[in-house]
Amino acid sequence: MPELPEVETVRRTLEYALSGEKIDDVILHYAKIVHEDPQYFIETLKGQTLHGIERAGKYLLFILDRHVLIVHLRMEGKFYIKSQEPLEKHEHVTIRFQSGRELRYHDVRKFGTMDLRTLENYLSSEPVSNLGPEPKDLDPHVFHQICQKKSIEIKPLLLDQTIISGLGNIYVDETLFRSHVHPTRIAHTITKDEAISLIASATYVLNKATSLGGTTIRSYTSSLGVSGKFQNELMVHMRKGSPCPVCGQAIIKMKVKGRGTYVCEHCQH
Repeated sequence: MPELPEVETVRRTLEYALSGEKIDDVILHYAKIVHEDPQYFIETLKGQTLHGIERAGKYLLFILDRHVLIVHLRMEGKFYIKSQEPLEKHEHVTIRFQSGRELRYHDVRKFGTMDLRTLENYLSSEPVSNLGPEPKDLDPHVFHQICQKKSIEIKPLLLDQTIISGLGNIYVDETLFRSHVHPTRIAHTITKDEAISLIASATYVLNKATSLGGTTIRSYTSSLGVSGKFQNELMVHMRKGSPCPVCGQAIIKMKVKGRGTYVCEHCQH
């Protein structure tokens, strides 16, 4: 699934390709993707110009004249830039520009979402207002204080977008490994030094993955001609049975709150 580095890669690619385009029409092939009245959604977008694309956590924010289109790709969401080619299976939303080009939203599972907010209220309204800071913006001492109040395992805490935004399953596994923290550790047992290490590791992993265009694995590949390379840097995720790059012990796969999790049980006590 696309996490922060993949979403950031999509953001940069789309912004470069589409900034300045004016929307001519919007076609909803599967209206449930949109969390608005379908007719209101279509009529509001028509005629507005795309001035840029921002990102908040894993959300893409399409900045228009008067509104912001907020998109969450969820598990399988992708964008295609086309020029009036025949509609393909799983293409659920078409945004047609006056230039003749089209932005197609493709989603096999139909889990993605689209919301409209005004320029004045998009930061103070859901879903953006619910997001916690990204690792690079989170004071590790504040993070430690949050941990001290939680009796849940550290992995689901790191995945909670209201506490810390942008991390998903892949990058949490990598963050925990780099910090020598087992994913089932109860959050309130995390020390100050471990909290500092977790924030530093999460920031490093996300920055590194973003610089490499994200991670291309079977559950997520780009549709915009961009292939991520961070899969070549993964130390534990998707490496079940492989030797740990630090100690050589075999990496195991386990379930933590229903999420497939990769661990070196020697390095992550």
